[in-house]
Amino acid sequence: MKSVEALLPLVLDSVPQPVWVVDAEGLILFANQAAVSALGYDDLSQLRGLPSHETVHYKRVTGEPYPAVECPMLRPRLTGEPAHGDDDWFVRRDGSLFPIAWWSAPLDLDGSPALVYSFTDLTERRAAERMIRERDAAEVRAVESRAAQRRIVENTAEVRRQMARDLHDGVQQRLVALLIGLQLAREEFPPGEAELVDDAIKQAQAAIDDLRDLVAGIHPAILTSRGLVPAVEALAARTPLPVVITGNLSRRLLRTVEVNAYFVVSEAITNAVKHARAGEIGIDLSADDTTLTLEVRDNGAGGAGLDGPGTGLIGIADRITALDGRFSLSSPPGGGTTLRAAVPLT
Repeated sequence: MKSVEALLPLVLDSVPQPVWVVDAEGLILFANQAAVSALGYDDLSQLRGLPSHETVHYKRVTGEPYPAVECPMLRPRLTGEPAHGDDDWFVRRDGSLFPIAWWSAPLDLDGSPALVYSFTDLTERRAAERMIRERDAAEVRAVESRAAQRRIVENTAEVRRQMARDLHDGVQQRLVALLIGLQLAREEFPPGEAELVDDAIKQAQAAIDDLRDLVAGIHPAILTSRGLVPAVEALAARTPLPVVITGNLSRRLLRTVEVNAYFVVSEAITNAVKHARAGEIGIDLSADDTTLTLEVRDNGAGGAGLDGPGTGLIGIADRITALDGRFSLSSPPGGGTTLRAAVPLT
């Protein structure tokens, strides 16, 4: 049977924890295979007899020299107490540095104050921690980006609403007053002598009609006064294709949700009319306690995609994403296009 002294190196060589022993002068007496490999050597003979600190711990991570008198790993030889460090670096045979946690304990070696060391290579742990930090930072940036997008969407909706109201209360009222004045002035002219006034009346009425269309495109008044479904119904009535509206939306929603849902539907209808060569459009609007779900589909040519030449679908996707919503598009060639979106109501 082998003696304990003979078994000890065999046991240490079989464990994955790097371990080595230095004598009273700090020279390496023994290193198990895990330590030899971690430090970049082939076998113990390349380490035995070398000064421990000057071989594996002689420079800081900054590249500056690390004097042995400042090394806490050597302190147990003087204090007789074990020591430990979680943030240190060792030097491999090729001069490269790697992060470690280490343990150092005094050892009585035939009456001489020796030391036994062990360490753990923290390279993989540090890499994992860095990945977690980078992932967390990316998530924070994504949240901040979505919050910024949402603020932009909300501010844009408010600006559009204010602009529409200003045009309605300002320019449109002045044009209406001008039209009434022209109509009153028309009554002062004999029949057949007011062609210029008649033409001015037609031009004023046309300007009012154009302005109303512009206001409706910026922010329809019916959306503010009556809500999403009546606004979509009014939009469908102006669409040159048959539009079928279904759903269970029977209540008013947050203004931001209503405004952006309306413009999603509006853009989807515009795409169907201009590009899809569709014969019919279907719109579904429904909501539960937490989510508005909308779907716009057509029976057109299909083949639409976010990577296409236009920006309409990208704008829809950005608008939905800014509201923390989900967006999907199905548009197989020849199979029509279906756009679906789900927007949180809070």
